[in-house]
Amino acid sequence: MSKSTRGFGFGRRPGTVTVIEQKVLRSSARNARMAFIITALIVGILALTVASDRMHPILAGLLALPIAFVAGLFIWTLVRIWPVLRMLWWWTPEIGAAMALVYGWIALANATSTLVTFAVLVPLVGIPAVVPVIRRRVIALVWCFIVRHRLRVCFSQFIIANKSGSLPLILWARPTPVGERVWVYLRPGLSLKKLQDRLDEIAVTCHADSALVELASNSGKAAYLRFDIKRREVLTAKVSSPLPDVIDIDGMPFAYTPPTDVPAALDLPDVPAESPVATAAKSATSTNGKKPANAKPAPAADTNDFDPWD
Repeated sequence: MSKSTRGFGFGRRPGTVTVIEQKVLRSSARNARMAFIITALIVGILALTVASDRMHPILAGLLALPIAFVAGLFIWTLVRIWPVLRMLWWWTPEIGAAMALVYGWIALANATSTLVTFAVLVPLVGIPAVVPVIRRRVIALVWCFIVRHRLRVCFSQFIIANKSGSLPLILWARPTPVGERVWVYLRPGLSLKKLQDRLDEIAVTCHADSALVELASNSGKAAYLRFDIKRREVLTAKVSSPLPDVIDIDGMPFAYTPPTDVPAALDLPDVPAESPVATAAKSATSTNGKKPANAKPAPAADTNDFDPWD
């Protein structure tokens, strides 16, 4: 379903606003026909079987035909308008907000005077604009509505969908301290791995710093995913802590530690050298826990008794 404009005598303009893709409409028409046939056959057979116990088979067949037609027509209508219902679901928050604003203004204007109407509207508009907490909350909710549509743009523009062109069902969104969290139910043709390869492009489309996608639950449903759109980093933000005001620094006792001389260098000539025998004896003692009995110092060599002819 598309809306196009025509020029004055110059043919059709290239500008086209697409509401529902043509292949989606063709796919829904094909599915609606199949659903009508299958539903009519099943309901007709069941109605004929039940009615045959109470009346003649010919009368039962005449009764089963309209029942089967009505049931098949209902399923055909439901399948045929499903793309329109899905589009209305995407715009439900905006449609609800617009209707509440318009009908609320009309009801308030009809029930009160102009002065009272403005006296009621000024706080409703001014308080969220002045109070920072309320203003941040309103902006976070607005970004949730925007992110739902930006994800739909991602799925329709550069993420491959199934052959019929049907997009995933974007369920709902809520604000988080770092951005928004959106739940999505995938259609056949997409998977978690394919979406993880396009996270950079999704972040750009959603006007965010980064994006993350993972399974929404541990129930084994691979089609039920959760998108985390991150716009800010809260771990690097500076926060005020009340702990310094709680501690009484004036009445807290301090332990005095006298200053000591810290050695800045090591003088090797002051370290006594040990002989290899003494070092081996110490290592044997530390290993066995006691001094070995046969460890004796080596006798000093006498240079006067040295005989080169021995």
